[in-house]
Amino acid sequence: MFTPHRKRLAVSTLLGAALLAVPVTAHATASAPAAAPASAQASAAAVGLDDPVKKDIAMQIVSSAENSSLNWKAQYKYIEDIDDGRGYTAGIIGFCSGTHDMLELVEYYTQIKPGNVLAKYLPALRKVDGSDSHAGLDPNFTKDWVKAASDSDFKKAQDHERDRVYFNPAVKQGKSDGVGVLGQFTYYDAIVMHGDGGDSTSFRNIRKRALTKAKPPAQGGNETTWLNAFLDARVWAMKQEEAHSDTSRVDTAQRVWLKKDNLNLNTPLDWKVYGDPFHIG
Repeated sequence: MFTPHRKRLAVSTLLGAALLAVPVTAHATASAPAAAPASAQASAAAVGLDDPVKKDIAMQIVSSAENSSLNWKAQYKYIEDIDDGRGYTAGIIGFCSGTHDMLELVEYYTQIKPGNVLAKYLPALRKVDGSDSHAGLDPNFTKDWVKAASDSDFKKAQDHERDRVYFNPAVKQGKSDGVGVLGQFTYYDAIVMHGDGGDSTSFRNIRKRALTKAKPPAQGGNETTWLNAFLDARVWAMKQEEAHSDTSRVDTAQRVWLKKDNLNLNTPLDWKVYGDPFHIG
């Protein structure tokens, strides 16, 4: 289980391609023109957030909230303590020294590359897990993190742990609930911020709260109605903690696309986070 996460750069005190291409086989029969559009529609519907193009879009959107930048690939080296009670926050998804996921990341990195520059911090990371302490990490942990970020194996380790802990579970639940790309993204963004532990504001309990108001498509519900209920529950969860109380990543981003019925998260996309405008063409 993972405790709730916050991960975003401080701004003031708190803030800091096409669809999957499926070739249509040419036929010499007269029925071919009618069959192609149906096939294309089915293919489009089958695209999920795990499509490489959609996944990159998801990473850019999350980075806009976490790091005030669309350049998520520049965040492997990011690390700082943003005074949110979770110790150091770092990397492409905001792994935290106080919330177990940073520990598991460094453990995995050490499995695939023994003797790496961060391996010596494992005893300290185990001791500070669950707290905001820097004991055993200062003064050189941040410098060594940046150094590690130049290693392709460390980047692969961050990608691996992002997918294992956050991305894959969100997409799996989204597909199980019968929601499209936007719905899968709303799940992913929620699990990134709140984790999926047993506390009342975790992803699973946000979903349970939404279930008291609506049903997902897989249970016969309307997708838009369900996603509005989920986002309502998400906003409630965010407001339970001061570090998450700015809900613009929902209000002026995800809710905007939902109102436009952009359930497939098609570009162009325009949104704001903490008042800053972003665009993906």
